[in-house]
Amino acid sequence: MSEPIVIAIDGPSASGKSTNAKIIAAALSYAYVDTGAMYRTLAWHALRQGVDTTDAEAIAALCHDWPAGLVNCEGSIWLEVDGYFPETEIRTKETSAAVSHVAAVSFVRDWMKERQRSCVQFGNLVMEGRDIGSNIFPETPHKFYMDAAAAVRQARRDADGVQDNLAARDERDSTRAASPLKVAKGATIINNAGETPEETSARIMDLVRAARD
Repeated sequence: MSEPIVIAIDGPSASGKSTNAKIIAAALSYAYVDTGAMYRTLAWHALRQGVDTTDAEAIAALCHDWPAGLVNCEGSIWLEVDGYFPETEIRTKETSAAVSHVAAVSFVRDWMKERQRSCVQFGNLVMEGRDIGSNIFPETPHKFYMDAAAAVRQARRDADGVQDNLAARDERDSTRAASPLKVAKGATIINNAGETPEETSARIMDLVRAARD
């Protein structure tokens, strides 16, 4: 049996990772994995438990034995906590403000890496995040880094009515010690400014097909 195919899509906030990853996963009938949602789920759990999300030791201790497990629900893979996926709660302003701190903890990134790599148990994947090509699946030949100018990405956030300081988030993600956001070796940079998601995802799928052929 051949090894599962992994399409890794990295990039900063509002670069279009999620939208394009979902389109590609649906078109190819691959499972979709939003790794950012996994970190958000831990951040939500920490807030619910009253744990200081800026306390790295406390977050590591919480992550060590929190009741989370991987679930594949109709082609989307996520972490459930005690059998519950906080789909709405992880998108709140409070969780968004906490997730960068949680994601910077070295133990958390190691724990997440193990779970994210084990997602291949569900078959072919489109996995998006900030360190997929550089850290989680560096061996995949299908690595993409999505980007657009900071002003373009901020405009997208503003249009969605989401209050988010992208400059500050970019700084935290790219300078953290554990698995910082960067262009993975061998990744194709996709600047999608001025493109529709359908145009961008078609470009990526063409490149994947060409590499496989």
